[in-house]
Amino acid sequence: MKVVYDREKGMKVPIKMFTDGVPVEGQAENQLLNISRMPFIHGHIAVMPDVHLGKGATVGSVIPTLKAIIPAAVGVDIGCGMCAVKTNLRANDLPDGLLQIRTAIEKAVPHGRTNDGGAHDRGAWGDIPGHVGNNWALLEEEFKIICAKHPKVEKANHVKHLGTLGTGNHFVEVCLDLEDNVWIMLHSGSRGVGNRIGSYFIQLAKEDMRKWHINLPDMDLAYMPEGTQYFRDYIQAVNWAQEYARINRDIMLEHTVNAIEKTLRRKILISGVEAINCHHNYVAKEKHNGQNVWITRKGAIRARTGDLGIIPGSMGARSFIVRGLGNRDSLSSCSHGAGRTMSRTEAKNTITLKQHKAALEGVECRNDGTTLDESPSAYKDIDAVMAAQKDLVEIVATLKQVLCVKG
Repeated sequence: MKVVYDREKGMKVPIKMFTDGVPVEGQAENQLLNISRMPFIHGHIAVMPDVHLGKGATVGSVIPTLKAIIPAAVGVDIGCGMCAVKTNLRANDLPDGLLQIRTAIEKAVPHGRTNDGGAHDRGAWGDIPGHVGNNWALLEEEFKIICAKHPKVEKANHVKHLGTLGTGNHFVEVCLDLEDNVWIMLHSGSRGVGNRIGSYFIQLAKEDMRKWHINLPDMDLAYMPEGTQYFRDYIQAVNWAQEYARINRDIMLEHTVNAIEKTLRRKILISGVEAINCHHNYVAKEKHNGQNVWITRKGAIRARTGDLGIIPGSMGARSFIVRGLGNRDSLSSCSHGAGRTMSRTEAKNTITLKQHKAALEGVECRNDGTTLDESPSAYKDIDAVMAAQKDLVEIVATLKQVLCVKG
């Protein structure tokens, strides 16, 4: 662990970085320094080994705040996270070719984005399945309460995106562990409605900073003070979006299991522990260093003693099911993945299709060039990332994907 603390740079609190053996870009370090200058940070900021430049706050950071929250630190994919289950299937239960299973999953789980998200977008439901509508009914009443106070939030895809994957680094994977057990793992968040909520409240926070003439090192660090109406409304909306994200993953998992069952013509049972379903972009009230604080995990998962979590590598690298060790210096957190080393634009301009295909050998996936920005070489070495956080988590299972559906 590296501790950075320099009062001459205007830092209010130390930054504790679990980054031994992994690269940290200069822009990310500067962004962390800006966060450390905010007056309401409590104790210290924790930085995970997958750290990289983000919007507003650094991805891979854990930020404890007193009586204030920075909406841009939570971000616009509120409640984005992972879900994984171990099944009763074994490697020899899968066919030699997995294209039919991938096609079935792609048909069962809307993914990607077409028509600029408008009519007939393949990433949204056209006709809402009955059980998706039933799950939406559990969310709808409070959503209407939120919209009554903030009508602009209503203009978003909500029920049409419930149970859908999205784009970018979101994925559905079929994986094998070291004992040849089959796992299903997926990654997504609160979709269009979460983006709408996040973007809207980030803008409100910025408007308040201007109104109150508050100078910030970065306008994306605009905050909402506890006790204000906007703060209360934001907490309600962000908690709602985090629940939406959790249900979204549950529905996708159900659809993925059903798709594989129909393809293999056999029942899939979930073995061992219940499905692991954890956020890695969220805010919650927690107690740290003897104080109840708001904890914002921006690209990090909770890793209290005994907590089960998921740390994916990339679409061609290993992933890990982990158990938290409750490290106080990390604010009981760990990384949410490998972390990018290239921007999406840089990856598309640097990585060739030949290199991309070679990195994905043995993985049934769409490798036609549309996922170059998600190529394994655009990410940090997951083994180095895991080594850097050996004091934060212990590995429960090591997974390698054999099938990957990208958004």
